Amino acid sequence: MAEKIKVLFVCIHNSARSQMAEAYLNKFAGDRCEAESAGIEPGILNPVVVEAMKQDGIDISENKTKSVFDFYKQGKKFAYVITVCEKEAAERCPVFIGVTKRLQWSFPDPSKLTGTPEERLEKTGEIRNMIKVAVKEFADQLK
Repeated sequence: MAEKIKVLFVCIHNSARSQMAEAYLNKFAGDRCEAESAGIEPGILNPVVVEAMKQDGIDISENKTKSVFDFYKQGKKFAYVITVCEKEAAERCPVFIGVTKRLQWSFPDPSKLTGTPEERLEKTGEIRNMIKVAVKEFADQLK
């Protein structure tokens, strides 16, 4: 069996976008990829994101936020490092030795959403769907 393609998704706090991307890649391509996620400044898991993922049948409620710099210090190697935050924040991500490809996907930050809890959940679901489509396309290209 071939070694799995290692993919790291990075955002600012590892509380929303990168967590969703990690979950979807492991769902769509877990047979050939190993996805992880981390943050530049790890925060706490966004409960609205947990709920939005639950609506799509994926439970990330037990996930922990992780630091991209810890992964870097551990010498972890990834075939892809994909930042899912704004370009300015992505530039603060360390360069991993041996990384084949570095991709930058900008998605809105669920933590910056305003409105009622229902409106924030609906908008988070829209962001979740954008991430899901991007990850599915990425997974399909890796076949």
